[in-house]
Order: sequence, then C-alpha cells, then structure tokens
Amino acid sequence: MDSDYDLIVIGAGPGGYVAAIRAGQLGMKTAIVEREALGGVCLNWGCIPSKALLKNAEVVSYFHRAQEFGLKFDNFEADYSIAVERSRKVVDRNTRGVAFLLRKNNVDHIEGTGTIKRQGVVEVSPEGRELNAKNIVIATGARPRSIPPLPIDGEKVITSRESIVQTQLPSSIAIVGGGAIGVEFAYIYKMYGVDVTVVELLPRLIPNEDEEISPLLERAFSRMEINVMTGTGVTGVDTSAGGAKLSVEKDGVTQTLDVDQVLVAIGIQANTEDLGLEGMGIEIQNGAIQVDDVMATNVPGVYAVGDVTGKLALAHVATAQAVAAVENMAGLEAQPLDYTFMPRATYCQPQIASFGLTEAQAREQGYQVVIGSFNVQANGKALAMGETEGIVKLVVDEKHGELLGGHMIGPEVTELLGELAMTKLLEGTTLELGWAVHPHPSLSEMVKEAALSAQGRAIHS
Repeated sequence: MDSDYDLIVIGAGPGGYVAAIRAGQLGMKTAIVEREALGGVCLNWGCIPSKALLKNAEVVSYFHRAQEFGLKFDNFEADYSIAVERSRKVVDRNTRGVAFLLRKNNVDHIEGTGTIKRQGVVEVSPEGRELNAKNIVIATGARPRSIPPLPIDGEKVITSRESIVQTQLPSSIAIVGGGAIGVEFAYIYKMYGVDVTVVELLPRLIPNEDEEISPLLERAFSRMEINVMTGTGVTGVDTSAGGAKLSVEKDGVTQTLDVDQVLVAIGIQANTEDLGLEGMGIEIQNGAIQVDDVMATNVPGVYAVGDVTGKLALAHVATAQAVAAVENMAGLEAQPLDYTFMPRATYCQPQIASFGLTEAQAREQGYQVVIGSFNVQANGKALAMGETEGIVKLVVDEKHGELLGGHMIGPEVTELLGELAMTKLLEGTTLELGWAVHPHPSLSEMVKEAALSAQGRAIHS
C-alpha cells in the first residue's frame, strides 16, 4: 500500500467517507483513516440505528391503538431486544455498503488513529506509520457533551451512544435535553412502556424550531403520557443507591426525580483533541475547527468537514461539505453552502421537519412576512392513515412570494422537505408551489395548500 496520496481523510463518518469516495471518483489517490467502524456515529450509533428503533416504536404504537383499527389479540409482547438486534442488522448492511463503495472507488481503508504530524504528513497509530498527502481532510466528528452535574458512568447515567445498543430497558428514565435526540428517544422508550420524563432547560421542547411547532409536540407527548418539564435545570445526580436520583430546579424550587436511568442528550462537542492541530496552528474557536466556504482551514492543504466544524451537526450537512471540499481541491467550482436553508428533521411521532428562517427570525431580519399554513387534519391521506396531528407552516416574503422558511409537524413530514428545498434552490415562489399539481390523496398536498394559503387562495382550509 503506497504511502503517497493526493488526499488523506481522517475519520470515516458521513463527511469522511463521502469525501474519500468523491475524491476517488475524480481520480485522486485517496486513503481514509478510521479508528472505529466505517460510517462513524451516524451509521453505527446515531441516525441509522435510531431510525430502525423508531420504526419499531411506530409499529408498537399501532398495537396501543388496536381498537381504532379493529385489531384484537391476547398476550401481546413487544421484545425490545429484538428491536435492537434488528437495528444492528440495519447498521451492518449500511457499513458493508460503505466498505464496498470505498473499494469500488479505489480508496485505501487504513485502520488506526490519524494525527497530523507536520505539513502533508499523517501518522497512523498504534503502528506509527507515516503517510504523505497533498491534501488532508479532518472529519473526526463529535461526541455527546456532558456537564459537571451529570457525570457519565455508562450505566445509570448514559448518552445516546450507550442508549442505542442497550437491550434491557429501564422501567423509568429521565431524559435531559428536549432537542431532536431527546424527543426521539422519549418516543421510543414510551412506546415500549418506559415511564419517561423529559427535562429541558429552555422554555419549550425542540427550542430551535418555530414557536408554533413546540406546543403541538408537547400536546402529543402529553397524550402519550410522556412527562415534560421545561424551563428546568439539572443541579446534580446521585447514583449511590442503585437507581438515579436526579435533582432539578424550576422557578427556584428544587425537586428530585427518582428514576432507574438518566439519558443525557444536551448536545455534542467536536473531536479536536490529539489530532496535532495545535502544532499545525489550525484555528479553533469555541471548540470547533474554523473553515471557509470550501471547508479550507487557515493552513494550506488542510480541510475540515462535518460536526468538527461546528456549523450544523447533521449528516447531510457533512456530506455536502465533503463534496464542496473535494471538488474545490480538484479545481472544480464548488457551490457555496447556505446553512440556514439546510433541511432539519426529527423522527419522533409526530415527525418534525424544517428549513430556513422561523417566523420570528424572518421578522427580526426585517422581512415583510406572510404566513401560509395548513392543518394536517384537513388532509385526506392523513385522515386515512389515522394521523391527524400537526401543521405545515410556510414563512414567505410578502413582496416577492419567496420562501423564507418551512416548518412542519405531522405524519411523514420529513419526506416533504425535499420539495421545499428544491423550490428554494430553483428560486421558486409560493405561486409556482401552488401551481404545481400534486397527487391526490397524498401528504404532499399539504405543502401545496400551505403555499396557496400564503396567497389567500387555499381550497381545503
């Protein structure tokens, strides 16, 4: 295996492996260095296995609604260990797919930990081998963040990394953090009979979403009997007595939640340690590697993509960054990325999907805003599915009809994001979106109706 490369990628998550594959397609001699499993957190401990578990939870939810669908049965049992086993099979198939694509594109897969020793040189430990490269892409991702009041022990106080593979469920759990990871696990656990409490420091669940979305999720969780404590901080945890006693404070009042386990889902921190960044003088701010529009760092020949850049911790953002970086180093024109309009998806039930500006953000930026909205319960396909909670909300520039943001909660709304993203990319307006003929009955009609609503022309609401 040659030690001279056009590109060496450190880290094989969605940013790293896509960078390597794209470089291989462009004829660059490429190697990828990974100390764990191909696919990184996303394929192995995040996006993919969690979606498999969420599908299991959705199936179980229909049994909870058996009477509604005319189903009768005795001795129903939902074996969570089988759900985890199925999720690991899904992971295995995905990681084998990545390995195949690397081979297909002549990328050398090198197992070990990569460190930048000096300009154009990556050392792979533990063997100490040195690889030379014209370009280096850092794609080392991130890990769950922890805070002093909640020391992680991997048993009573866990992160999503432990949660995604544990086969035995606790009888009760407190989930600290009401963002995407927190609410997805809350749904999974509740469907399998766990007593769930979600603790969120900010005033509402999914606090980064549009303000009209959060109350709808909180109402759905209330109906599922998921306990939600917003505006609540964590002051400590005691695991000495077997379970976990979580101390929380709301409005100056302290109380203790007595649970079997605590899941910490309060965000991530970039993996920038032990990479040789300091010795290279690579700029880091707020724990993340600083990059320009084509993912180049301040050191020539060194790029960074994915969560380690601190831009937007989503797998599809990492892949878009990877393509931009590699095409730039190959001399191609890379399309600048607009992080505001990256799609964002949360897969609990009901699902949440968004991109662009919230209504509040658009008004703060001085836009004359008009809102187009549609209630899920007026959609024929949603009614037929028995999933009638939610809204589609479009934030629109009144002057030109330009789409400034889209915010949805309801059945399978994550699948509707692509249409909004395409409309924005092609500089479409709500006029074109409303003109487009959509199939009936379909959930996509909700987007059309919301676009028509922005023009005061909605038919079905």
